[in-house]
Amino acid sequence: MMDEIGAENFKPDHLSVLKAVSSGFKDEQFRCSVDATVLQNLSAVLSRLFHKLQVLSEDDQGGTSTALCLQLTAECLRALRNACVLCPRNQCILRDQGCIQLTLGILGELLKWKPASSDHFFDALRCGIQFLGNIAVGNRLCKDYIWAHGFPHRFPILLELSDVKAVAYTSMVLHTCLDEDKTENLGTDQCKLKVALKIIELCRTLPDIEWTFQGCAFFKMYKMMFCRMLIVTQHFFKSSGLFEKMYEALNNQERITLLELVSAHLGEREDEEDVIPLRTAQFLASCFQQSCKAVLTLSSVSSSDEQALAVIRLLDILCDMTSDQRKFMPLQDHPDLLQTTINLLKEVHLLGKASRNVFSAAQDFSFKAQGEEGTHPALSFKAHLIRLIGNLCHGHSANQDQVRELDGIALILDNCSIDSNNPFISQWAVFAIRNILEHNVENQKLVQGLRRQGVADDSVLREMGFCVQERDGSLLLRPLKKENEQGEH
Repeated sequence: MMDEIGAENFKPDHLSVLKAVSSGFKDEQFRCSVDATVLQNLSAVLSRLFHKLQVLSEDDQGGTSTALCLQLTAECLRALRNACVLCPRNQCILRDQGCIQLTLGILGELLKWKPASSDHFFDALRCGIQFLGNIAVGNRLCKDYIWAHGFPHRFPILLELSDVKAVAYTSMVLHTCLDEDKTENLGTDQCKLKVALKIIELCRTLPDIEWTFQGCAFFKMYKMMFCRMLIVTQHFFKSSGLFEKMYEALNNQERITLLELVSAHLGEREDEEDVIPLRTAQFLASCFQQSCKAVLTLSSVSSSDEQALAVIRLLDILCDMTSDQRKFMPLQDHPDLLQTTINLLKEVHLLGKASRNVFSAAQDFSFKAQGEEGTHPALSFKAHLIRLIGNLCHGHSANQDQVRELDGIALILDNCSIDSNNPFISQWAVFAIRNILEHNVENQKLVQGLRRQGVADDSVLREMGFCVQERDGSLLLRPLKKENEQGEH
C-alpha cells in the first residue's frame, strides 16, 4: 500500500495506511527490523506531499484537499518521527533518502502561509519539528545537516510561532544540535545572535510544558526538563564571547532573566569546572562596576528601575562566585572591584542616614515594592556589599590594606546593628572584619586603637556579641560569652 500512496492521487484511505505505519513504528522490534523499502516509500510519499504543498495557492488553503494534504503530511512525518526512536539505522536511511531536507522544505512552505488556526496545520508543523529532533538524537551527521540547512534562516521564524508546543519543540532541536563550535558561531553575526537572544526572551516569557508523546525518544530525554534553560546553561554559558555579546544586546529586563539563570546555575553546581568561565565572571564584575550607581535610584519607594535590579543580581552573583570557589578567586585582583564596592557601600550608607528609605536601618520590615506583595528588591543590598568585601579580603593582604586605606573598617563597624532591611548584616560584618583583620597587624592596631579610645565601634562589636582581645601583641575577635567566662574565673 505504501508504494501506491507514492504513485496515486491522495485519497482519505491513504491516511489510514499512514496511521497504521505510524502506530507500528512504536513497537521497537518492528521499528528495528522493518525493511528499508518501507522507509524509502515513506520518503517518496513525503516528497510528493512537499511538491503538493508547493503548488497550493492561498485560495486553496482553506479547502478540503488542503486539509487532507495537511493530515497526510502530519501523519507521514509522525511515522518518520517514530521510525527514528533509538534506531541509528533508520536515522541514516532516512537521512540518505533526503528526508531532512524535505522536512525543512515542508516547514518552509508552511511558514509562508498566513497564520492559521487549523489543527492539521499545527500538527504538520509539530510533527515535522519532532522528526528533526528524533533523527538528530545521537547522530552527529544528522545534527550537522539540520544545522547547515536549517540555521539560521528557519529557526528564528519557528521560534516566533504563536504555537507554544511548536516553539518548545524547536528549542529542543536547537539544544540537540548545538555543540561547542556551533555555540561559538552564534555570535559571529547579528542574524545568528538573534536566535540566541530569542532563547533568552523565551526563558522569560514562555512556560515550559511536559512532553506526553509516546514512542518519542527525543522528548522522553527531556521530560519535565526546562529545555530553554538547558540551552543557556549547557551551551551559552560555556562561551564567554557569546555571553558578552548577548548581555550587551539584551535590554535590562532580559538581562535580569539571564542573570537569574546564572545565579541558579551557580547554586546547582556539582563540578566546579562545569560552571561559568572565569572570563565571564570578570565580565560580570566589570558590568557591576559600570552600572552599580543605578541602585541608588531605589532609595525612592516608587522606583522600579530595571537597571538597578540588574545591579542587585550582579552583586548576588559576585558574592556567590567569591564564596570559596577557587576558580573565581582571581576576582580578588579584579581592577578596582574592591574600591567600587567600598565606595558604593559608603554612598548607600550615607543615603540611608540622610532620609528614611530602604537603605536606612529599620526594625519593621515596612518597605515593599510598590504594587507588589513582596519585599523591596534592595533589601539585604548593604549586607551583600559587606559580604563581597569580606570575600575579596579573605587571605588577601593587599585588599585588607586597601579596606583600611579607604576607611572601610569603620564603615563596616558602623553597619553592624540589627537591621530588618538587611537580615544577617551583623553576621556578615563579623565575617568581613575577621577576614580584614586576619594576619594583618596594621588593621588589628586600627581596631585596637578604636577600642582603647572608647569609641562607639567597640560598643557595636559588643552589641553583636563580640569583643576584641589583645594577646601576645595580637588582637583576637572573640565571642563575649568566652570573655565573661574568663572574667568569672
